[in-house]
Formats: sequence, C-alpha cells, structure tokens
Amino acid sequence: MFRVNEIIQATKGLLIQGSLADKITGISTDSRRSKPLEAFLALRGKNFDGHDFVAESIKAKVSCIIVERKPEFLIPADLAVIKVKDTVLALGDIARFQRQKINLPVIAVTGSNGKTTTKEMIAWVLSANANVLKNEGTKNNQIGLPQTLIQLTKSDSFAVVEIGSNHFGEVDYLAKIARPNIGVITNIGLSHLKFLGDLKGVAKEKTALLDNLAKPAIALLNADDKSFKGLIKDKIKGQQIFSYGINEKSDFCASSIKLKNAKVEFKVNSKFNFELSTLGDYNIYNALAATAVGRILGLGYPEMRARLATFKFPKGRFNLVEFRGLRFIDDTYNSNPFSLNAALAALGAANCKGRKILIMGDMLELGKQKELLHRQIAWSITNTCDLLITVGSLARITAGAARENGLQAKHIFCCANALQARDLLFKKIFPKANDLILVKGSRSMKMEEVLGV
Repeated sequence: MFRVNEIIQATKGLLIQGSLADKITGISTDSRRSKPLEAFLALRGKNFDGHDFVAESIKAKVSCIIVERKPEFLIPADLAVIKVKDTVLALGDIARFQRQKINLPVIAVTGSNGKTTTKEMIAWVLSANANVLKNEGTKNNQIGLPQTLIQLTKSDSFAVVEIGSNHFGEVDYLAKIARPNIGVITNIGLSHLKFLGDLKGVAKEKTALLDNLAKPAIALLNADDKSFKGLIKDKIKGQQIFSYGINEKSDFCASSIKLKNAKVEFKVNSKFNFELSTLGDYNIYNALAATAVGRILGLGYPEMRARLATFKFPKGRFNLVEFRGLRFIDDTYNSNPFSLNAALAALGAANCKGRKILIMGDMLELGKQKELLHRQIAWSITNTCDLLITVGSLARITAGAARENGLQAKHIFCCANALQARDLLFKKIFPKANDLILVKGSRSMKMEEVLGV
C-alpha cells in the first residue's frame, strides 16, 4: 500500500494532476494485469514502450499512472499522474523506498553459478515457519528485483532475492536497492566474459554486493573458490564473514559425501546428516549456503535437514526426468564452462548400466575466449561420455576437439538446432532405457526443446 506522496518522495517525480493523499494498492508494469486502485508504471524497454498501454491501464481503473511523458489523450480528472525522468529507475526507487519502510532481514544471492537454486533453498529452509518473499524464477535484473521488493509487506518475516548481472555496475545498482543484511556469493566462474572481460572482472562485479550490506552486514562466501581466499582471510571493516565449503577449512563444512539412489548424502561439520534428491553433488554448496543462512537466523540443524530433504530443484537445473521412456538429466536452463564441467563430473559419477550421452548446446557470452573454452571442455567430455551430440556453431568446435581427444567420429554428431538434435537422437541413435542423457546449453539455444518442452 502506497500513497501518491510516497511515490513522489521515492522517485522525486512531479505530480501533474491528482491528490498527494490518494491511496495506491500496488504497482503494475503490465497493463494486461493491472487492477483497480493500482498505479501503472509505464516502463520503456528495447522492444516495447509502456506508454503505448496507458489507455489500456486506465480502462482497468488504475488510480495512478507514472510516466516519462504525459499522454496526448484526455485523462480522467480523478486519476493521479506522476511524471518522472526514467520509469525504469523510478521502479527501483519505489522498491528501495519499500525496502526501507519494511524492517526485516533481507538475504541477497549472487555469483556465476547456482544463484537460483541457492536462493530457492534458502527461501525453502526459512519458510518452514515464516512468510518469505523471494524473486519468482530468475527475475533478478533491474526490473525483476524491484518488482519483487515492491511486494514487501509487514506480514513478511524474510526476503530472499537473487541478483543477476552480465554488465559492470548491475550488482551495485541492485544491491543498493535491496540493502541486504546477508550477502551470499556462490562462486566466481567464466560467465558473461563478453561484457565482464575475464575472471577478475567477474569477481569485481559480483563482490560489489559486499559493499552494500546493511547491518549486521554478514557475508557468506565459498571457501573452495580461490577468488575469495583474500576476502575470507582479511576481515572487511564493519562486516562479519562466514565461509562454507567441502575441500577447504570453513565455518560450514561438508564431509562424508555419498551418492546413493539418486540422492546425495553428506554431513555438515562432521555431526549433522543431510540429504538432497539430486544426482549433482555440487548442489552441496547450495545446501551449505542455505544451512549457513538458517543458522545465522536461528534455525536448528534438524529442522533444516528435514526441509532440504524435501527440496524440489528448479526446472532445468540438473533434474532427472523421463521422456519417451528414456532417462534424461535436464540441465537446460543455462551453460558455461564452470557449470558444464560440474554437470559432466556428476554425470561421470552417476550409476548407469548403458551409455552416457551428452547433448550440448553453445556456451554463449564468453567473449574473446569462446573458441578456446569450447575446445578445452572437450577433454572432460571425452573422459565422461560415450556419445556426443552438439547444437550450434561453437559446440561444433567442441565436437572437433573431442574427436582429436579420442572420441570416435562415429560417436559424434553435429546439429544446427535443438529440434534437429531431438530428431537425430530418436531417429538415428535409438537410445535405450538404461542410457543416461545429459542435455545442457545456454538459455538462448532452447535446449529444452530436446525434451519436448
């Protein structure tokens, strides 16, 4: 619930018409979903302009419109109109205002890989006995994160937000809106190199989260990630740093790891038994982050263990699925060298009486290193998979390198798109029920189409 004067205060906008005291029940950015007494905020994007839909929002009986320019048609006299310089920035300003108005612990998650799963695990652990607000899906950008925080109410106990980035400055901007009390950085990997340059650039962008923590300003870092060595060792003024990991000494450490019946079993700090329903043991890192957040916020190990044992992984994140009577690992949401290597390691460790098949799409946004990184991943593929199907021009480079590394040419196939790969799989390769097929590629490669999605 907002008042017009609060929107003016937050955005430094100009009230063109209407009353400062008018009430607003929420903020809508989609005229098709606008409700009576909401404010419609006309966002401008690359492919759309919300100002073209102001009339439609008025028909939905909104009580306020927030625009960069006043509509040329006649507006009802009882409708509040607020003019701002930039509606996208205004959305962030309103979210920041709401976050400051509602005093509750905010947890923010960023990193190169595992953000969404870690965010979902943290929210799942905390929601056992409390209301938790979280980003839906991967709404983690300059639109999605503010849209989430605007929904904060006094009935919420926690907010868990994911912060995404592929350009410099985005983490800093979003963290300044969220003002998290706990900041989790999952890892630093070779992702979005087209815009971030190299590993140091990725680290610089992701660690901007730590510069924007609000009291008690707690940072949670992956002890096994070399990029965090100095940060964990050197205390940052005004911040508390906790670590989690498997190989290095850490505050929350996993050991006694076992893969059994499509489950991962492990101990936390050598005492507490945990299990996850997944084939990917790298998900232990995500669970450790969730466990650390839970402990910091006062939860006990037994209740967290029970919650994580029932956690359902987000779609497209290394899910074991059946399609046409075959076993697939659906890891189609995204791909980069770090996550593909992790997926291949998990595939290699998986129990399989038949062949292990990889259907690999291009890894995108890797900048100048894209061809080199596609060649380098071939070694892991050759040592894990019996058969390789590639999708896209970059993955074709991987196919050539895999052949050079010893994978026989008769076991390598190259396709232009995911639908072609699906047809090839079922019409030429004829996999069997005891085979295990991993499907992975960058988001825009639409690798989910292999699975009929």
